[in-house]
Amino acid sequence: MTTLQTRPEALDLSALQASVRGELTGPDSADYDEARTLYNAMIDKRPALIVRCTDVADVQAGLKFATEHGLRVAIRGGGHNGGGLGSVEGGLVLDLGPMNGVRVDPQARTVRVEGGATWGGVDHATHAFGLAVPSGIISTTGVGGLTLGGGLGHLSRKYGLTIDNLLEADVVLASGELVTASAEQHSDLFWAIRGGGGNFGIVTSFLFRGQPVGTVVGGPTLWTLDQAPEVMRWYQDFIRHAPEELTGFFTFLTVPPGPPFPEELHLQKMCGVVWCYTGPQDKADEVFAPIREFGPPALYGIQAMPFPALQSAFDGLYPPGHQWYWRADFVKELSDEAIEKHLEHARTLPTMLSTMHLYPINGAAQRVGQDETAWSYCDATWGMVIVGVDPDPANAGMIRDWCVGYWEAVHPYSMGGAYVNMMMDEGQERVQAAYRGNYERLTRIKGKYDPDNVFSVNQNIRAK
Repeated sequence: MTTLQTRPEALDLSALQASVRGELTGPDSADYDEARTLYNAMIDKRPALIVRCTDVADVQAGLKFATEHGLRVAIRGGGHNGGGLGSVEGGLVLDLGPMNGVRVDPQARTVRVEGGATWGGVDHATHAFGLAVPSGIISTTGVGGLTLGGGLGHLSRKYGLTIDNLLEADVVLASGELVTASAEQHSDLFWAIRGGGGNFGIVTSFLFRGQPVGTVVGGPTLWTLDQAPEVMRWYQDFIRHAPEELTGFFTFLTVPPGPPFPEELHLQKMCGVVWCYTGPQDKADEVFAPIREFGPPALYGIQAMPFPALQSAFDGLYPPGHQWYWRADFVKELSDEAIEKHLEHARTLPTMLSTMHLYPINGAAQRVGQDETAWSYCDATWGMVIVGVDPDPANAGMIRDWCVGYWEAVHPYSMGGAYVNMMMDEGQERVQAAYRGNYERLTRIKGKYDPDNVFSVNQNIRAK
């Protein structure tokens, strides 16, 4: 596929318009700028055409049009991708946003989710039945992108990654054919889409296993930045031995100036852990006792709440339209030298929204074999992400420089590769490092299902 050479207005859209139910949006459309806007405002792309898909037939028709006209194709699900890979300059965007249905089967404990849904929609539907699908930490995140990259979040230690709870997926291939990928059908494709991203086709629906989750006990605990080395050493040991019902991700942050944070902590740079406990409520005090006592924390914000409340707790801080720059790695150990480097850059958090997170991968997530799915870092202890975030475009360079400088300082203490959902456009070497020994197998499957690299607007795996 190549970038469009013909002027967008020269495209004959009559046949496509007749074969899709969804809207077609081009540069001359009144809503073009709104339709092309990305979650990460640092990235600005002008596609030749956006197809708002309402069903599988629209996806197939849009894909056929793109291949016939030599247009590069981008797939947009929930739209959260940090690298802006849900759009393409001069190409065609298949926007799955209207395909956002969720259907729960409470007897079978399964959840059917369309490719354009967000996790907030899934949480709303499943919570009514006392269920949840393991996902991330922000409810506005798209189901498709997060799932295909792996899926780290609040439930990983208890129930594994999102892909560990995927039972099957309906996939539109580069040929336009719709297939179902599962352990029984197209098992090689099923293996590849569990971590391999959108390289192999367009997933129009997912079937997940629902897990029993209702009211959880969780929230933040915060300590002063001066305590960070001691907290990180304590946390490293604690999270390895904590009950699997308890997950907590470590963070450096600037305390937001509003509730629920006390005024004396507002805008202070601090370290903390955001916890989620899914075990028996009557055991919560016992489980949290060592957390409550360590330090003790300057803020102990633990309380019972519905799981969707925890999942959406950060939505307001990170709406669409901010400037974002990401760097990530997988981490096995937090050595004293690494902790020193972390603290050095935590002291210079450039904006209130900039942060670093360490997401635990142990527990259930670590019991999946390294070659059972394409996601190859189940032997890691954490997925680390560093993000520079700010609403002001004037600060884009500053947050990028801080993020890259931080990453360069701590990368030597990492396992070498990163979680693909938390990468920018960083080159082929970084993509290969994300998959380690699974990369060669992925290239062979790519060659089988997408030999011409139709699906190239992603963390790209090239056919072999």
